[in-house]
Amino acid sequence: MQEYSPVLFNYSNTLNQTKMKILFSIVLLFASIVYSACGDNNNNSKETSVNKDTASQVANTANNNETKSTGTINDVVTGYLNLKNALTNDNGKEAASAANEIATTLAKVDDAAFNSEQKKVYNEVKDDIKEHAEHIGSNNSNIEHQREHFDLLSQDMIELVKATGSSQNLFKDFCPMYNDKKGAPWLSETKEIKNPYYGKKMQECGEVKEEIKAKG
Repeated sequence: MQEYSPVLFNYSNTLNQTKMKILFSIVLLFASIVYSACGDNNNNSKETSVNKDTASQVANTANNNETKSTGTINDVVTGYLNLKNALTNDNGKEAASAANEIATTLAKVDDAAFNSEQKKVYNEVKDDIKEHAEHIGSNNSNIEHQREHFDLLSQDMIELVKATGSSQNLFKDFCPMYNDKKGAPWLSETKEIKNPYYGKKMQECGEVKEEIKAKG
């Protein structure tokens, strides 16, 4: 029977163990490389997703800012009705705030969608509307002065709304007593008379002269 030397046997075992360690190290290295690659892919995917979300948010913000940077005649009418209601309630501060709203909104109106006649009327009255609104806005402690400019502002607004239309039905009202009984008009969103020239003093003074139908 062949006998193995203890030295050779130990050498063989040591060699086998070394090979196993090397093989095990190679496996660990390969697994580490694969894991790292997968991690990079996941990170890249997450970064791409975050970048897309950020770009979307930026785009939405830009669109919102663009929307807010433009105004319409309907927005101007809303400011006017707020002004009218404030004067009806004898509130000069709210009237001033609403008038400033008119001036700000009017400056944002894009007249590109107007036809030639609408653009003509708009260009004729816009500066006067702005001037009267600014006078009202700067006189929150003098409601009688506000009402004087509201009379002139209302005449321009009636002309503008008749030309461009409004998204709601409006009523042209008339107070026969104001301005030394020369009378003064105003626009209202309701048939009920609430006089902005005399406020609570003579709230029901006036009459409906015309209904201006909504045009969109």
